[in-house]
Amino acid sequence: MLRINLLPVRQLKEQAQARSQLQVFCSALIFLLLILLTISLIQSSKVRTLKRAISQIQQEHEQYQPILKQINDLKKAKKELENKIEVIRALDQESSLTVHILDEVARQVDSSRMWLTSLNQQGGALNLTGVALDNRTIATFMDALGTSPYISVVNLSNASLQRVAGRNLKSFALQCSVLVPKEQDSAENKKPEAP
Repeated sequence: MLRINLLPVRQLKEQAQARSQLQVFCSALIFLLLILLTISLIQSSKVRTLKRAISQIQQEHEQYQPILKQINDLKKAKKELENKIEVIRALDQESSLTVHILDEVARQVDSSRMWLTSLNQQGGALNLTGVALDNRTIATFMDALGTSPYISVVNLSNASLQRVAGRNLKSFALQCSVLVPKEQDSAENKKPEAP
C-alpha cells in the first residue's frame, strides 16, 4: 500500500524554521533585557552610593562651616593687626628719623658763626632757614650736613644780605632730602616683635 503525504512539506519546513528563528530572536531579546536589567541595577547601586557619599560630604561641609568662618575672621583680624603694626612702625621710624635729623643739624651748627631761624621737616623734605656771618660759614654748614647719613641732598635755595644789629649778615634757606640709613632700616626690621 502506498502512502501519499498530502501535507505540504515545504510549508511545514518553513513554519518550523520560522518557529526556530522566533525562538532564537526571543531568547536573544530576553538575554539582552537581562543584560540591560543587570547594568541598570549596577548603575542604580552606584548612584545610591554616590548620593550617600555626597550627603555625607555635605554634612561634613556644614559641620566645618563654623570653623571656616572662624579661620576667615582670624585671617581678617590678622591682616588688620599687620596693617596697624606697619603704621606703628612707620610712625616710630618717622619719629626716630626726626630726632636723628634734629641731632645732626644741632651738631653741625656753629653757634658762634650762625643760627637757625626755622627748621621744618615733612616726610623726606627738610627746610632750614637761618643767618650766618658769611658765605663760607653757609658752605661749611652745607658740606657738614651732606656728610650726615640721614641727609642725602643739600641745596641752597636762597641767600641774601640781611642787616642785623647794624651788621651785614647772610640770610640763607636750604632744602634737604632726608632718609633712613640702610643699616638702621634693616636693624629696625630685624627687631623681634613683642609677644
